[in-house]
Amino acid sequence: MKKKVFYIEDEPYLARIVKDTLELKGYEVLHKKDGSKIHETVTEFAPDICLMDVMLPNVDGFTLANHIHNINPRLPIIFLTAKTQTDDLVRGFSSGGTDYLKKPFSMEELIVRIENQLKIVGRDASAVALPDEVKLKEYTFFPGKFELHTPDNIIKLSNREVQIISMLCAHTNSTLDRRQLLQLVWGDDSFFNSRNLDVYIRKIRGYFAAGSGIEIVTLKGKGYHFVVM
Repeated sequence: MKKKVFYIEDEPYLARIVKDTLELKGYEVLHKKDGSKIHETVTEFAPDICLMDVMLPNVDGFTLANHIHNINPRLPIIFLTAKTQTDDLVRGFSSGGTDYLKKPFSMEELIVRIENQLKIVGRDASAVALPDEVKLKEYTFFPGKFELHTPDNIIKLSNREVQIISMLCAHTNSTLDRRQLLQLVWGDDSFFNSRNLDVYIRKIRGYFAAGSGIEIVTLKGKGYHFVVM
């Protein structure tokens, strides 16, 4: 069965190249110029992966990614954009993005990144044996539901966030090796993926900020100590 790609890009020449190349590689591609009717498109087309520009008409890519993440938190999203400042990276991953490719890019690199994202989704969501419900002080983590229940609200988690929190829970009050975490979640420990991990750790720290007695301590050059007092 062909893998489905939902592609949002308003530049017609680039869109045609990407769409035609991916179709030649055996993917089924649905291309849209903007994010109109995003809910209907995602639910009806049921893509395996989403590619999108950030600078789009009407609604920007970060906002669209957040909508898509709420519809399907496991759907990988690759941003294709010239916006590569640190703030843009943080906002992209915070909105539900799972990878970032700078324009201009080669089709060979895009295909490799698509294949890598699909491999990650194909792995077991937690990669560790956890119960359906994990109590962490005032918090409750539901790996299968992609949810973290805090003292104040319910946070919808991405696939990567579930993987990282699951690994932290499996190493509660002990050390989690950074390289091991990178290899498990991203498949390699490259500099780019290491930066991605830093963004996710900051975001997850924020999730636990509402409670007390839970801390992710960075051990420089080694990894993380997940403290649950």
